[in-house]
Amino acid sequence: MALLLGLVILGIYLFRNITPQQELSGLGRVTSAYITVAAFLFGALCSGVAGYVGMWVSVRANVRVSSAARRSAREALQIAVRAGGFSALVVVGMAVMGVAILYATLYVWFGVDSTGTMKATDLPLLLVGYGFGASFVALFAQLGGGIFTKAADVGADLVGKVEQGIPEDDPRNPAVIADLVGDNVGDCAARGADLFESIAAEIISAMILGGTMAQRCKIEDPSGFILFPLVVHSFDLVISSVGIFSIRNKRDSGVIGTIEDPMKTLEKGYSVTIFLAVLTFGLSTRWLLYTEQAPTAWLNFALCGLVGIVTAYVFVWISKYYTDYKYEPVRTLALASSTGHGTNIIAGVSLGLESTALPVLVISLAIVSAFWLGRTSGLTDEAGNPTGGLFGTAVATMGMLSTAAYVLTMDMFGPIADNAGGIVEMSQQPESVREITDVLDAVGNTTKATTKGFAIGSAALASFLLFSAYMDEVAAFAQEPFKQVDIAIPEVFVGGLLGSMLIFLFSAWACAAVGRTAQEVVNEVRRQFIERPGIMDYKEKPDYGRCVSIVASASLKEMIKPGALAIISPTVVGVLFRILGYYTGHPLLGAKVVASMLMFATVSGILMALFLNTAGGAWDNAKKYIETGALGGKGSETHKAAITGDTVGDPFKDTAGPSLHVLIKMLATITLVMAPIFL
Repeated sequence: MALLLGLVILGIYLFRNITPQQELSGLGRVTSAYITVAAFLFGALCSGVAGYVGMWVSVRANVRVSSAARRSAREALQIAVRAGGFSALVVVGMAVMGVAILYATLYVWFGVDSTGTMKATDLPLLLVGYGFGASFVALFAQLGGGIFTKAADVGADLVGKVEQGIPEDDPRNPAVIADLVGDNVGDCAARGADLFESIAAEIISAMILGGTMAQRCKIEDPSGFILFPLVVHSFDLVISSVGIFSIRNKRDSGVIGTIEDPMKTLEKGYSVTIFLAVLTFGLSTRWLLYTEQAPTAWLNFALCGLVGIVTAYVFVWISKYYTDYKYEPVRTLALASSTGHGTNIIAGVSLGLESTALPVLVISLAIVSAFWLGRTSGLTDEAGNPTGGLFGTAVATMGMLSTAAYVLTMDMFGPIADNAGGIVEMSQQPESVREITDVLDAVGNTTKATTKGFAIGSAALASFLLFSAYMDEVAAFAQEPFKQVDIAIPEVFVGGLLGSMLIFLFSAWACAAVGRTAQEVVNEVRRQFIERPGIMDYKEKPDYGRCVSIVASASLKEMIKPGALAIISPTVVGVLFRILGYYTGHPLLGAKVVASMLMFATVSGILMALFLNTAGGAWDNAKKYIETGALGGKGSETHKAAITGDTVGDPFKDTAGPSLHVLIKMLATITLVMAPIFL
């Protein structure tokens, strides 16, 4: 599909206009087309490799974690964290190297800054294809992986736990292997591609905005403003490694009551990483963003980075509060399960809706603060107007993602611990070993939820940057100012409605895909239990392969429709309204409608993703809380109601929710790539 889309992009770019700046630098239409397509395919390849690395590490680490759990809980935690850390560092390292290699290659090829050639400030716009390729693969990895894992999980739980009353991950369940494989596909592979795409999109948009600002302010050497994002993420690799290695193995008896809470251990590592991030960010801003024109500007930008770092920390805390069973929201949800399945669902939906408020307030405060700090930095254009506002927001996004490798480590820790628990159950280890993996699994559920919250926050800021870059690019092609979008114009308002509708329709199709596939799994598992009665007595072996093949083929097929909707919608809307604008005398109508569509989709998508992720995570941990022995424990009616809630939440938190924040960024990058055809 990436190859097919690459050919489409090539066709569009061969017949589109080029900007006056590109014409002056001697960049022809054909060269521009081939560079964009090459960058797109390179981004897609790197994103795919990032997902593969996540899964490759996970399937080798989980058996080691389950083995370590027989000796010590702390050792099991350390192995799971370091395995997650390894894949996280590879993913972030690839994102930095990919952009750096592309930038350096084009810099040398065009002989940048030589007389009569392209300027360094024009170069980042040629990298947009890389971000689009990364988000394209990440969307399909997240969608396909989410459908795979949740269809298997729902099918296994509904028949195994509810109908047959056997434990989770019991080897008698025909869907158990598909469920365990799904954790790697949906969480490790998909999240690796997702975070890779987040970092790549943020680096490129920050490079574009840094270059544009440096050009407007006539800064003599703009290279610091362009390369700043790469340096920040290079430091991320170092400081996150220190945070990961701060989690050390200490001897303990292996009894749950005597060990430190794993969540506290992970938080200590995160605190170390954040402290180092503040130091390195300050050093980077002084080194690269100091300019004689505004000697104190670097300090304002350092404060923008601090805003981003604090925003990331607050986002992680909010997600933890709403999804960890140590806090009131999840305990209230678990209590609602004691009065039945319906009250559990009502409580879960209301919790998810409520959880959107605090993150939105935090994002709003971060955007306004960072914009104001950038605007008052002292950097002005030729007319004396302050120009640092948008770049300030870009720096805040970099601050938020400056600990991305450690946050991804916490995310990868979750599925590795979950799989380890499955291996312990299937190999029939003592109950004490299963208790250790259960504690790690519950913590893993919380870390996965916090990472999703972090990813949504960074998606909101990155989309704002990409939206600004889109408006700049339209202005460059149209050769007239394009600074605002008036939603009082009926066509522009319709564009906004279409953007919001896209989010709801995409979410519906993603959840429906899980539901349809889960039905096939349920029917298959029931069939096997009926036709092979010896399974329950361990006399016959279930056909695990059949369930794996059902979810594998269904996920590949089902991800195409929502994915195609995301790619085709902005292009079709832009072209249709461009034609309408041509006949009604409004040449920028297509670009304005797409801008409105992007704005409304971003706002709706952030709220919907927050709701889906938090509600799903809370339902899951409410079930885990009851399984610790609270409110009747395993097998009780309360537990069965909690399983229903968890089943409803599965496609929310692992399919539709994570796919939405990838969708938001992909819509932003696709409009940036396709901008010329809307004019």
